[in-house]
Amino acid sequence: MRKFRVKQMAAHRAVTIAVVFAALLTAGCAQTTAFKIGDDFTPRTDSPRVLLMAADIELSELSAAALPEPKADWTEAAKRHVTAALDAVMEERNAALVMYTGPAEGSPEERVQIQLIKLHAAVGNAILVHKYLPPMALPTKKDKFSWTLGAGAKALGDAYGADYALFVFMRDSYSSAGRVAVIVIGTLLGVPIQGGAQVGFASLVDLETGEIVWFNRLFSVTGDLRTPEPAREAIDQLLADFPL
Repeated sequence: MRKFRVKQMAAHRAVTIAVVFAALLTAGCAQTTAFKIGDDFTPRTDSPRVLLMAADIELSELSAAALPEPKADWTEAAKRHVTAALDAVMEERNAALVMYTGPAEGSPEERVQIQLIKLHAAVGNAILVHKYLPPMALPTKKDKFSWTLGAGAKALGDAYGADYALFVFMRDSYSSAGRVAVIVIGTLLGVPIQGGAQVGFASLVDLETGEIVWFNRLFSVTGDLRTPEPAREAIDQLLADFPL
């Protein structure tokens, strides 16, 4: 049941992020733009502890018909490289990265944390829609960045001794030989055909207040999470204007 719920959340995020990034690309707004709670934000400590929630990462290969086929070995490699890159970035910023492991299955803590993760997924999707698509801007949030997970986030901070939580969602796709052939034919016919793309978002949550203090989305038609150096480049782009 737990795995089913997690898959449902991941599928919902994947659909939302695909729609949002398609709209951004159509509108010509595919540049990285980060939002933060305010220009006067300062970390609570000089050496913050950042809890890295289980990174939601999946890599796939595009068939000739552009259908994504998830690749488990690519995904596992990407998770290792992304985690290593995040750890390196935090060390450079004098922050400690703490890994989320999750409480015992069936425990009260598990229910609380699953609800918090689901809430973040919903809020993250709302930010993507209402902050990155101008026609969908909310009147009360149009000129400010004000989103929160509520006071319940403090329990997560207490459980891990962390000041902030970092949520990361990434999808990366690569063209198969069949897809490359379709792209070549399309080029010859003057019809642009999309190949693989790298998309995702990340957010930083203050575990004392529950406020999302920073949020950024990533879109790139280049890059490769399967190897260390390009994965680090993607993380550097994803963490643009990171406030810690």
